[in-house]
Amino acid sequence: MALERLGSSLYEALRKVFRASIVDEATVKELVRDVQRALLQADVNVKLVLGISKRIEDRALKEKVPPGISRREHVIKVVYEELTRFLGEKPVPMKIEPGRKKVIMLVGIQGSGKTTAAAKLARYFQKRGLKPALICADTYRPGAYAQLRQLANRINLPLYGDPKAKNPVKIAFEGLKHFSDRDIILIDTAGRHKEEQELIKEMKTLEKKIKPDEVMLVIDGTIGQQALVQAKAFNEATPIGSILLTKLDGSARGGGALSAVAATGAPIKFVSTGEKIGEIEPFVPSRFVGRLLGMGDLETLIEKVREAEVTVPEKKAKAILSGKFTLTDMYEQFEAVKGMGPFRKLLKMVPGMSYDVPEEMLEMAEDRLEKWRVIIQSMTPKEKENPKILNASRIRRVARGSGTSEKDVKELLKQYSMMRRMMKTLRRKKKLPFFGKGLPLKFK
Repeated sequence: MALERLGSSLYEALRKVFRASIVDEATVKELVRDVQRALLQADVNVKLVLGISKRIEDRALKEKVPPGISRREHVIKVVYEELTRFLGEKPVPMKIEPGRKKVIMLVGIQGSGKTTAAAKLARYFQKRGLKPALICADTYRPGAYAQLRQLANRINLPLYGDPKAKNPVKIAFEGLKHFSDRDIILIDTAGRHKEEQELIKEMKTLEKKIKPDEVMLVIDGTIGQQALVQAKAFNEATPIGSILLTKLDGSARGGGALSAVAATGAPIKFVSTGEKIGEIEPFVPSRFVGRLLGMGDLETLIEKVREAEVTVPEKKAKAILSGKFTLTDMYEQFEAVKGMGPFRKLLKMVPGMSYDVPEEMLEMAEDRLEKWRVIIQSMTPKEKENPKILNASRIRRVARGSGTSEKDVKELLKQYSMMRRMMKTLRRKKKLPFFGKGLPLKFK
């Protein structure tokens, strides 16, 4: 992935500083060259790269090292601070007032990922206990309503729209009346214009008539430095605007788009970091840079763990602690882990783990988890509740039904037995702090 390549390049540059016997002028200059190379390969504007590298070099060589830290640590701190400053030091939070409806209108050029972004934002707010709704005001693109309907159904959210209608303003007004009881309403608009000026003109017209609380421009991260033109025009056109960057995971130009938008001063509020509907997060420069440099991001990791928490009734918890831990319980744990996102992205949030775990090992772990989920799905309810009845013929049937091998099924059963024994050792405790592989268990 593009930003992972940028991150690993920056991480390797910093490791050279860690390994150096002394941190002198030559070490700093080599670090600056490595940082320049990494940023240029990520399609960051040359002028911006020269500016940031000069600041890093000047500060690393001329600033007095603060008491209590070494020169080595000071140099790392300078790189972190300058990259954070480069991307916009302070995050711009989304202000949501309980009990007050907020209307967000999404605009963007066709192909920017706007419709998917609308569903991702809705899911993000839904996970935080709010009541979002979607309005499809794209009356131009064939299939726009059908696409948003499919996404809305997947996350169990209401959608208003009419695939036969021609007037987007009328649809938006009707949708706002229809969703008078919702906290957040996201309006997906048409992105039919290739020219930025036409897009801005349409955005102004819609904004004037609909009067949303916020206009959010969705920019495709794969366009690299060209994002500068869109972001600049948008930032000048609307004082209530914000930006959502998509597709940052799949292009070598992601760094270019990110840095170009940040350079305009336009507020980046969200970034889409993958294809799945849950892969969106608020843009916090310090956290983002921390992950890029391999310093981790424990705050985001903790948030993801909380989102994936499994609440277990006390009666069931006591049964688990007494050894009655079934494959159904194990499956629920797999589902919770899956809900937190891919392993590689979770590991990027753990300090020191970001780039040290081999890619093959991560892929193997993800493949195995997915395989075990499918195996459990292929079992009968009786087999899930009492795995002891899984004899050779049953194992053969489950393997065939799940498209796996008998060895895979036996490996799952072995893992299940280990987890069950672990639960038994905790039977004397009143509550279990970590359930399964590090997931919190709460009693109702």
